[in-house]
Amino acid sequence: MTNKNSIPNYLDQSVEVKARFEKLKNRDVILEVKNLTKVYKTNKGETTALKNVSFKTHKREFVCIIGPSGCGKSTLARVLAGLEGYSGGEVLLDGKPIEGPGRDRGMVFQGYTLFPWRTVKQNVMFGLEMNGMGVNQAGPEAELWLELVGLEKFANAYPHELSGGMKQRVAIARALVNQPRILLMDEPFGALDAQTRSKMQAHLLEIWRNIDITVVFITHDLDEAIFLADRILVLKAHPGEVMELIEVPVPRPRQLSQINSPEFLATKARLEALIHPHEEQESTEEPIQQRMIRFVNVADNVE
Repeated sequence: MTNKNSIPNYLDQSVEVKARFEKLKNRDVILEVKNLTKVYKTNKGETTALKNVSFKTHKREFVCIIGPSGCGKSTLARVLAGLEGYSGGEVLLDGKPIEGPGRDRGMVFQGYTLFPWRTVKQNVMFGLEMNGMGVNQAGPEAELWLELVGLEKFANAYPHELSGGMKQRVAIARALVNQPRILLMDEPFGALDAQTRSKMQAHLLEIWRNIDITVVFITHDLDEAIFLADRILVLKAHPGEVMELIEVPVPRPRQLSQINSPEFLATKARLEALIHPHEEQESTEEPIQQRMIRFVNVADNVE
């Protein structure tokens, strides 16, 4: 594990950014993962998905987790949510072991996971009702959270009447309505088009700024991770291990115009170097032109 909390050889942090991270480190630790290992047992033997993963998340911090395909990002999110057990190590929320799902954690998946037979308001009310709150109290509470995500006018609509971004906002409101300590998000914007995705990123930051919540956000998109996060946890694949924990030097509040800033570009260069290291290997395969099969007769030759 390369445990670095800066971006050496790329960009020095400004005084403003250094002050922000000093303040962050003085906050209470909400989530602590110690030497987490997850092993799956199959008919063909054992597969290690996560190996000795360790990190801490502070109060009101926004942490993104990235890594190549197969690095165990989603597995980690499910373990943190209590949806899966683990083989070794510790996972502590407010100093107490996570042993299953709980209202102290909210989860948003890539799929919208809304109940199609319930209205928007009823979907948000669901978690409150499952925790014993009566309908008369859950209804007004749900309306407050719909107002927070900007969907109060769609309270009586059904999921099939909403756009993809609106559905995901309902999912976020439903995850937040129980006022969890931590919000876990597993590639929640992965299925959205680029324009809607950008809007949802900005909307999520606005929500995060206005409520007391710590966010752990799984993504494969480097730009998204840099735009959202205070710190980025980089995992390597097979098995998933921590390569580096990077403090994002891009000042807050974040704007889309910052994607071309030196801080943003330097951070992205560092992430790309970690996730896609350049390997010069001579290919032993025959040229692709020799392996192509022509299925139909072509009248004209093309370059």
